Amino acid sequence: MMKLVVAVTTVLLLLVEGGMTSRTRRELAGPLHAAGIRDPYGSYCQRRGGCCPGRDDQCIVPYMDTICYCDLFCNRTVADCCPDFWGHCLGVQPPHLGVCERNGHTFHSGATYKENCNLCTCGPKGQWDCEQNACLIEDDMIQAVNRGSYGWTAANYSQFWGMTLDEGLRYRLGTKHPSQNTMSMNEIQMNMDRNDHLPTYFNAAEKWPGKIHEPLDQGNCSASWAFSTAAVASDRISIQSMGHMTPQLSPQNLISCDTRNQDGCAGGRIDGAWWYMRRRGVVTEECYPFSSPQSQARGGRCMMQSRSVGRGKRQATARCPNSHIYQNNIYQSTPPYRLSSDEKEIMKEIMTNGPVQAILEVHEDFFIYKSGIYRHTNVNVHKASQYRKHGTHSVRVMGWGEDGDYHGRRHKYWIAANSWGKNWGEDGYFRIARGENECEIETFVIGVWGRITMEDMQNHHHHNHLHHGRRK
Repeated sequence: MMKLVVAVTTVLLLLVEGGMTSRTRRELAGPLHAAGIRDPYGSYCQRRGGCCPGRDDQCIVPYMDTICYCDLFCNRTVADCCPDFWGHCLGVQPPHLGVCERNGHTFHSGATYKENCNLCTCGPKGQWDCEQNACLIEDDMIQAVNRGSYGWTAANYSQFWGMTLDEGLRYRLGTKHPSQNTMSMNEIQMNMDRNDHLPTYFNAAEKWPGKIHEPLDQGNCSASWAFSTAAVASDRISIQSMGHMTPQLSPQNLISCDTRNQDGCAGGRIDGAWWYMRRRGVVTEECYPFSSPQSQARGGRCMMQSRSVGRGKRQATARCPNSHIYQNNIYQSTPPYRLSSDEKEIMKEIMTNGPVQAILEVHEDFFIYKSGIYRHTNVNVHKASQYRKHGTHSVRVMGWGEDGDYHGRRHKYWIAANSWGKNWGEDGYFRIARGENECEIETFVIGVWGRITMEDMQNHHHHNHLHHGRRK
């Protein structure tokens, strides 16, 4: 259907639905697009001697105090065609121009506006026709969570507003579910002793101050596989080196360079990420900073390679893409190991060796989490299935605790770091029910060791001291 662009005020710009050519749209004069077609039976194209094929910006006729067009390009929109174009050039009735009302303003057929994630178009019968996408942020879902007693609160996030639920799952997660082969990894037992004391509260950031790294923001890059891997490796290397090495490792290095069966900002597998960490290694975030997805196709070109220097060690073959940073050390890990799904085994591992990586099934309500102990809350149970979807994510689990409620019940939780920035959740972190495999968070949990020697720590300390403050 042919559309009409309407500009009502200088503040509101309404875009034409449908395709235009790559050439710049003609600047439309006032009367045609502000008031629709007047004088529908007037003779214009006929009077000029006919119509023009394709696009011809000289195929014009005076029309009131402006001009109108008789070339076939004008048919891309009803905005600048002469009134008799349809009858004389196409042999059809002119389009009916409906009038729609919104916020006290009048709009004509083809006018559009965005309502959250849905585009609404003024139809030929004067009614708004809106898309029916499930949005990532739904006000009624936020209100339903906050009215209920679910143990957590919800909030609106501007970075998610206007996105569909499908887009949220596609762009904000990015960990592919582990293959059957990976899921069959043997679980390492921590050999829990009856005398082992596991406190009711533990946070790795408090046991190892200065060695646990802040959450990063993956933006609309579907690469939680890289962010969670880099975060856990960063913490483990810092703890294992007793603070001699505290790298914030680069997710971008993994996104751009770990291309073996990986899809960069279109998703990847954590087993592949750990393979790369072990075989190739990565540099720091400071050396190889994260790029916004708009500036990289899938993962962007790899800027940092490494080469073997013997005994499993590797060395960077290029300088940092960031010209202000000198240090381009490569950090590697040992092969990862899988933990038991038993909560006490996971707790003992975190308390002994540091944060772990976990797979998480993210449902539609997780995006609006603000605070409290999260449990998937199906407040959309009465809506169509398109409002209830989930996808696979990976996060860093770094502690646990317990909260009591008004009824004297205790609620156990994990403390985990997400990769959606610090303005999401509890300063970038979230709490989620513990011991219940909530959203499968206890199903597949990974630990790892950094590949570190005393020589590494001494060299690192000497290198930092020697080059502190120097540019490349």
